[in-house]
Amino acid sequence: MINKHIVCIVFSLITALNLHSQGDKTLRLTIEDAINLARKQSPSVESAKHSFRSAYWSNRYFKANYLPSLSFSSSPNFNHQINPITMPDGTTQFIQQNQFAVNGNLSLNQNIALTGGSISLNTGLNRIDLFGTVNSHSYMTTPISLTFRQSLNGYNSLRWDKKTYPLSYEIAKKNYVIALEYVSSNAISWFFSLASAQTNLDVALTNFQSVDTLYVAAQGRYKIGRITESEMLQMEVQRLNAETSLMNARVYLEDYIQSFRTFLGIKDTVQIEVIIDKTIPDLRIDPDKALNLALENSPTVISMQLREIEIERSVASTKANTGFQMNLQAQLGFSKASAELHSAYKDLISQQYVQVGISVPILDWGRSKGQLKMAESSRQLSEIQLEQDRISFEQTILRLVRQFNLLANQISVAEKTDYTANKRNDVTQRLYVLGRATILELNNAITEKDNAKRSYISTLANFWSSYYEIRRYTLFDFEKNILITEDYELLLNN
Repeated sequence: MINKHIVCIVFSLITALNLHSQGDKTLRLTIEDAINLARKQSPSVESAKHSFRSAYWSNRYFKANYLPSLSFSSSPNFNHQINPITMPDGTTQFIQQNQFAVNGNLSLNQNIALTGGSISLNTGLNRIDLFGTVNSHSYMTTPISLTFRQSLNGYNSLRWDKKTYPLSYEIAKKNYVIALEYVSSNAISWFFSLASAQTNLDVALTNFQSVDTLYVAAQGRYKIGRITESEMLQMEVQRLNAETSLMNARVYLEDYIQSFRTFLGIKDTVQIEVIIDKTIPDLRIDPDKALNLALENSPTVISMQLREIEIERSVASTKANTGFQMNLQAQLGFSKASAELHSAYKDLISQQYVQVGISVPILDWGRSKGQLKMAESSRQLSEIQLEQDRISFEQTILRLVRQFNLLANQISVAEKTDYTANKRNDVTQRLYVLGRATILELNNAITEKDNAKRSYISTLANFWSSYYEIRRYTLFDFEKNILITEDYELLLNN
């Protein structure tokens, strides 16, 4: 029986050592190592990069709307068919046409952000070739023309875009930083999940060795009648349970290692061992400072500002589209038609064109007024929601900081509890061997030891998770006392 116990113990030790270390194939990671590795090659980081790049090009598109644009257009066509043609006397006749027309127009366009209108400078050339009994051709030139389009009291989308797009891009930049902070938080979560699994395996192995040793001692005490058969059987059950816990802990550890590898983007089949640093930074965060940093840096606050502008934008759009509207289009230029190209650029004829469009709602049964009231009511509701969101945001920051400042003391208590529980367990085991402690006292000591160890790991995890959550809200590194940002130009070039 003793040989069987020794074999079980040796087998468990070899298995645990294989899990914790497999030569050069074991990757040992501290918290900092895990975070850096995740930020470099986690699939979540690539997703965040593409999201930022999409926002960057959207912002470039917005900026291009305020810059001059040069375009060329042409629509050559060949027409050989019978078409209805209006004659000089006003009648319409069906006439066989056989012609080829080609044109080209070069246009320089500029949007006017201040008014929402646009101005364009154009030059164009048209040629028509007629085929039939006598072939002929003619030209029409427009060396220069200036066109102006303006809504006199309409909705100026350019002015509103100038307010919203920069905020959207700023949000995108900060969201990228936050995405990396989320990756760091997830790395911490996986790190301590694996740390808990390692701890559970260590605890299970230690418990199995201790219970097995006590089981052997109990057999000797049972033979000499110092313990009852019930107590002996209870010790055997305890040993079997410890063996089951050891096997389960081994399986759970392998599962967490596989999941951690996937998160880190590691394709090689390597074992991962996390190294827990019990030292923590000596930090006590000032709640007012954290709140001010969050209000200055958080994209949540900028999103609230953007929502305010979008609310006003919606009301302005509704007002412009439901009331009196007037549009102006004016064109000034020179043109000439001639059978010869060189003549088409001589003695140019001045051309002017002005058009005013007016739209006046006379009878719409209150439709326009209803739309405007709905927009204003929606604005009031959104303002209330925004105020509630601001209050909730500030309360969240203050709550997180208060909790974090308590965690350092909790870690100290948890560490002392872990040390004391281990010491009590050792004493109880010695007393049990001497027959001065009951099996119930022994079980309680083992349970307290295991719970203390797990509680310590959990408290450490809470500390780091809470710290990185505050970093996400404030975008501030309180250890280095600097703002958290990224090299966006480098990000776009990679």
